[in-house]
Amino acid sequence: MALGPRLDLRQSQSLVMTPQLQQAIKLLALSNLEIEAFIGDALDANPLLELGDSGPDGAPDQGLDAAPEELRRTHLETSPVDQLVSEGRAADDRPLDIDASTLDRDRDTGDGDTGEGTRTDFAESFGDAGSGGGGEGPDIDERGGASETLAEHLHGQIGAVTSDRVLLFAARWLIDQIDEAGYLVVGLDEASGALGLPMAAISEALALVQSLDPTGVGARTLSESLALQAREADRYDPCMARLIDNLELVARGEIARLKRLCQVDDEDFADMLRELRGYDPKPGLRFGSGPAEAVVPDILLRAVIGEDGAEGWDIALNPATLPRLVVNRRYYVEMRHACMAKEAKAWLGERLADANWLLKALDQRQKTILKVAAEIVKQQEGFFRGGVSHLKPLTLRTVAEAISMHESTVSRVTSNKYLHCARGTFELKYFFTSGVASSDGESAVSAEAVKAAIRKLIDAEDAKSVLSDDALVDLLRERGFDLARRTVAKYREAIGLGSSVQRRRQKALAGVR
Repeated sequence: MALGPRLDLRQSQSLVMTPQLQQAIKLLALSNLEIEAFIGDALDANPLLELGDSGPDGAPDQGLDAAPEELRRTHLETSPVDQLVSEGRAADDRPLDIDASTLDRDRDTGDGDTGEGTRTDFAESFGDAGSGGGGEGPDIDERGGASETLAEHLHGQIGAVTSDRVLLFAARWLIDQIDEAGYLVVGLDEASGALGLPMAAISEALALVQSLDPTGVGARTLSESLALQAREADRYDPCMARLIDNLELVARGEIARLKRLCQVDDEDFADMLRELRGYDPKPGLRFGSGPAEAVVPDILLRAVIGEDGAEGWDIALNPATLPRLVVNRRYYVEMRHACMAKEAKAWLGERLADANWLLKALDQRQKTILKVAAEIVKQQEGFFRGGVSHLKPLTLRTVAEAISMHESTVSRVTSNKYLHCARGTFELKYFFTSGVASSDGESAVSAEAVKAAIRKLIDAEDAKSVLSDDALVDLLRERGFDLARRTVAKYREAIGLGSSVQRRRQKALAGVR
């Protein structure tokens, strides 16, 4: 058989994602704030795009503000899908379940329709807890700026403490080695070797750093930080020193042993423990670690009562972050008449096509978000009315089948999107939870509802009768949750609650007054 070059013609089919389709998928996964940044880049790149509510002639343009209520709001009473696609909108102006052919048609026409261990244990022993709340999202111009960091705060003080250049240099270097909790993460030997200074100079520089505000900063261990705070309060006597030197016993709740070590009675020990609770185990955390990022909701939900007295929901995209984009068609016409070169006209036509496609993609994105959010509200209506105990198991596939979309589309819509309601601000992914079988074996409940029930039981337990995991299993079964002990332990740990032994020690410490 002779070998030689030849030409062959072969016909094949392949699925190719167009640039428009790729961009549409990207837009669908972005939050409203990210969309604003994307639009800013588009405005810089396309001279035909501009921000505004109306066209250049004073009449509404074929942009996102042509039908603001249809694009930004929907009322949910019985069926969200029926409400969204009412009046024939389902066929000619349907939400975006990425359709490459639609994007190509719009581009072809050029003018388509737009429509650390010990520290942690000690903190947990004293019941450290955070608090938070939800409210209406701030306007984009009101987002929090950068707060002062711990390093900035310390550097601002050290110059007034000493004028010795060597000590000042060493102290500033040590400040840069302090973590966000306020602890020095390098040893003195390492600092001495890195700076080429004697140990005495490093120790003196560390003493300067530890004299700065907040008290306790620059310590190498939790005991050292608490000792610095006790000295500042003039409470560092031999008894308090023994207590601070035995923090592991405090964490384990061995009160009798601590009393013997400190050689104090019940009253003095209670006073010492109360003083110790007033100290900050992580003094550096009161300062910011960088820019403060606020969560701005993309979707707003409120309960409404219709004219017929029926209760429903008003679902709207957050107007504070909605992009308002229009095409300056007058400028396009003027530029087209002014362009003489064929290449210039072709470039201008491409910019118009890009602008029209972006309007259409943003329009479809908003309709898709509203449609998915409406179905989530319908599926989880019990949560919005009764709280987390009424949260039901929900999957992406369930929502996708209900609104006739692909599961991947629903996944993109629920990424980086937040919904604000009377109960707070929640990420859309929060409403998709796994199911746990109920005691009747016929229904299922959300894992979040089980966690809420476990927390409620533990919060209500008596300090003298702490509930074990087996006891929790029995109590949960009485409430309709059929769970194994290891499952209860897993959920308990997931919400940050210790075992019965740990909780008993914490309550014993809390009971010392």
